[in-house]
Amino acid sequence: MTTALAPTLSIADRCDRCGAQAFIRARLAGDTELLFCAHHGREHLPKLQAIAEEVIDETDRLVEPKEG
Repeated sequence: MTTALAPTLSIADRCDRCGAQAFIRARLAGDTELLFCAHHGREHLPKLQAIAEEVIDETDRLVEPKEG
């Protein structure tokens, strides 16, 4: 699994399953990609890791940094 340093997914990228904002991108063979929200991405992550050439997980963006 790859975690990008700078976000590669924008608010315009939507989950292929439910239409919510996507935070996980799975690139498959043949330039096919699947986008998932955090919920559906976590649900499908084990299968995605087995078949994807690359998985970009940006769910860490959902956690607010702690102050102090």
